[in-house]
Amino acid sequence: MDNWVIAMMLGASIFLGALALFAFLWAVKNGQFDDEEKFLNSAKFDSEEDLNAAVDLERKKEELKKSYRPE
Repeated sequence: MDNWVIAMMLGASIFLGALALFAFLWAVKNGQFDDEEKFLNSAKFDSEEDLNAAVDLERKKEELKKSYRPE
């Protein structure tokens, strides 16, 4: 193979890899992998104490999100 073909393939693979990494990080930041349905389905079968603990945990998560976002 010629050097230009190798350089072109290397450049294209780096570009596509960076694009995939950007898409993955964007999805993680926007909560695309959060499973809210699992929480809602499991809440049906939790005791009241477990449900209150889960609500407190969600409130703490929201407070942390707000503290990281300067307004």
